[in-house]
Amino acid sequence: MPHQEPTAYPVRNGCQTHRAFIALGSNMGNRVEMIEKACLELDEANIKVLRTSSLFETTPMYVLDQDTFINGVCEVETHLSPMELLDAVQSIENALGRKKLIDKGPRSIDLDLLLYDQEVFENERLSIPHKLMLERDFVLRPLCQLVPHERPPNSKSHTPTYLEHLKALPPPEPTPHSTTPISASFPSLHATDPTRNTHVMAILNLTPDSFSDGGIHSPTDMSKLTETVRKFIASGATIIDVGGESSRPGSTPVGADEEIARVVPAIAHIRKAIPEAAKIAISIDTYRARVAEAACAAGADIINDISGGLLDPDMLPTAARIGKSIILMHMRGTPQTMTGLASYPNGVIPEVTAELRERIAAAEAAGIRRWRIILDPGLGFAKNQPHDLEILRRLDQLKTAEGLECFPWLMGPSRKRFIGHITGVKTPRERVWGTASTVTASVAGGADIVRVHDVHEMWQVTKVADAIYRA
Repeated sequence: MPHQEPTAYPVRNGCQTHRAFIALGSNMGNRVEMIEKACLELDEANIKVLRTSSLFETTPMYVLDQDTFINGVCEVETHLSPMELLDAVQSIENALGRKKLIDKGPRSIDLDLLLYDQEVFENERLSIPHKLMLERDFVLRPLCQLVPHERPPNSKSHTPTYLEHLKALPPPEPTPHSTTPISASFPSLHATDPTRNTHVMAILNLTPDSFSDGGIHSPTDMSKLTETVRKFIASGATIIDVGGESSRPGSTPVGADEEIARVVPAIAHIRKAIPEAAKIAISIDTYRARVAEAACAAGADIINDISGGLLDPDMLPTAARIGKSIILMHMRGTPQTMTGLASYPNGVIPEVTAELRERIAAAEAAGIRRWRIILDPGLGFAKNQPHDLEILRRLDQLKTAEGLECFPWLMGPSRKRFIGHITGVKTPRERVWGTASTVTASVAGGADIVRVHDVHEMWQVTKVADAIYRA
């Protein structure tokens, strides 16, 4: 990797803008909420958060007798000088209630200025680069998600990059794990924890025309809905994915009003009338921002967008504003056109990787934090049988591709057409055994969530697959 020259920073509105990196930390109270509040306060102070790292659960350094931390790093754009930026950051800490009682001890929020352009800056209150950053795994690990191949300011070409500095540190014990928050009543996902359990997402299509269960679940029969949801939960589902429009190839769009009429009363009913559902998560399967916002107001926790924000320009800004985690799926075109777009001359893994990176960048530009993103390679969407099998075979390579590390992944192979082609089973509802094989492959490849129709059967599959691959 060649030595990187200092970046030329643009002039906007008559003022030069600067790029800085700020470490984020909290080990008191609702740690993720506090970090998210700090990012919002930075934006409000005209310190624009451009990108964030994942969040990592880390053990404390220096003062060991304290709770574990949530740590991350954000990249910001600012017109402020280093000292002005320090003052602004410390003002935000104070506004959020930080009280520094013990040096390097417990704190509700910790914002440390790490880097400012390519400058070296010394003051009795501030050192840039941060003096201790190269010895801290909890700083370098998230920083390397943003600038892995850059070097400290004024470095020579042979000086180690930040990623090389990270690799040279002794491995921390225990290893920090990435953290993806879902809701106050649902455990965070820890995509880098090799012992994690796979979540089973039950499909609840309130549609008359879905490819394998259209017309089964009525959006108006609340008694039947209650019975179905209770059965899902008893069978092992931890997430229920509610959809109001079919996305099968060639399906006909129904419009936002009809979609809302189908899903919002059902979600509200699950949240208010089914006590067993208190600790499960609900996702809304939609590519429309208006539907997503209405569903989340009714009680949904996750937005599951098959288009990754491509089909509605308001989706990503809406998800950022309401602060929900979002599943970005890889797809090309629309459900009506995607079948004709299944061409990957450079290979399905490299092209899906590149296109998911683009969706992540678009989400970050809209204000969605990296720790709020879940990825889905989109089995069956703008893909044919060889592509689907290649993704199942090489999911681990997708998960570890540069720029895609540390995200949770959802896999949705249930009853898909390629299973029918391989087995000769024409009726989707009868593809249970073939689906079981793909769910096992998904767990082996590192999936965090499997989206399925046959909940009881696939829960058993994930339990055994977890025992094999997640021990």
